[in-house]
Amino acid sequence: MSILALELVPHLEAALYMCISTNSYIRKCDSTQRKSGKYMNTIIHIPKENEASPHQEKQTKIFFLSNVWYSIKKRREQHAKRIIHSIKVGIALVLVSLLYLLDPIFEQVGESAMWAIMTVVVVYDFFAGATLSKGLLRGVGTILGGGLGCVAAILAEDSGKTGFTIVVGTSVFICGAVATYCRMIPSIKKKYDYGVMIFILTFNLVAVSGLRADKILELARQRLATIGMGFAVCIFTSLLIFPMWAGDELHHLTSSKFNKLACCIEECMEAYFSASEKKGQQSINVSSCKSVLHSKSSDESLANFARWEPWHGKFGFYYPWEKYLQIAELLRELASTILSLQACIESPLQPSTTLQQPIKETCKDIGLSLGVTMRELGESIMKMRRGKERVLILPELQFIKLESILSISELRAIENVETLAIANFLFVLMEIVNKVKVLAKEVEELGEVAGFQSK
Repeated sequence: MSILALELVPHLEAALYMCISTNSYIRKCDSTQRKSGKYMNTIIHIPKENEASPHQEKQTKIFFLSNVWYSIKKRREQHAKRIIHSIKVGIALVLVSLLYLLDPIFEQVGESAMWAIMTVVVVYDFFAGATLSKGLLRGVGTILGGGLGCVAAILAEDSGKTGFTIVVGTSVFICGAVATYCRMIPSIKKKYDYGVMIFILTFNLVAVSGLRADKILELARQRLATIGMGFAVCIFTSLLIFPMWAGDELHHLTSSKFNKLACCIEECMEAYFSASEKKGQQSINVSSCKSVLHSKSSDESLANFARWEPWHGKFGFYYPWEKYLQIAELLRELASTILSLQACIESPLQPSTTLQQPIKETCKDIGLSLGVTMRELGESIMKMRRGKERVLILPELQFIKLESILSISELRAIENVETLAIANFLFVLMEIVNKVKVLAKEVEELGEVAGFQSK
């Protein structure tokens, strides 16, 4: 509890500071107006319960139809990609089965042909980069494991039956323990875990086989040759028949996250001010926000596979995929802040309509501006072009506008709880504006590093 209290102190101090500064400014404005004899009369239009402008209704319908069309299109694309991948795997299995079905080839490779089929089944992946990385790691792991296994078998061959058991057992223990420890190192586990696993498997199979050294070398040669055949079939079907690139998937997913969060921000702004008018709490759909928040593992996997992929489309060698991971991390931070804003909106302690009215239009404009900025940043990544200058400075302008809300004289503190509630809402909104500002800078840096085209 003490640690939680210490973590909440900065947020409570910021919220209380906003309340105190608001109240002091209001008293100062009131005293100045009384001395001058001038009072500012402001007429605020309070809409009826079911009142909505035609423009807002039109925008709502457009957003709804666009989201429905995007969902249908995305599902169709995913279904088509799954069908294509299934067909490619079937073709690869047919090709590799020819090692068994054609007698001239079977006479050359023999029973080792099963290793080619196992390679296709184990290595073939949905993305071309994943297939390429698994195939190369399987080849390297097989060579290293088979080589060390042969060395261990040769050393143990002339040691007698007891010596053979001791040498092989000791080598299996040492190599297995060291390789397993290496698998737990985060950097190795993330990129080379499959290769280390194949190394352990191959080393144990070769070392404990009990065959003579010459037979072991012949067996290793045959298995390595058949593994290479299986890998060649995988690369042929994966790269040349409708390839699925992990880089393209990461590129599109990162761009789509901006649109998801933009919709969440706009929905939160609309729900916050419509809750008091409709006299009830508004439920907000934050499923897209949570999907962004839980996308770390998939983003890292796609970035890892994308680094293995050859030059394709607009993505060359040494493309800055690490910048995509940085942007994805900032998007997850923004998603968590939006969830905090949603908690403020759905809290039972809400300020009255009178206290919300002075900031209503400004906050709605800020929400729409943030939505425009986020969509422009996502489009900038999708089309690989530099963003508009006015969009990049828009978060700065919205931050200034949000600070000016504290200077509105109509914002009066009716109750301490209500003042704290609205100050907390404004504080979270300022955090969102700050994070969007940082995102705009990161996207601009990505454009410079990746060579995005100028608009």
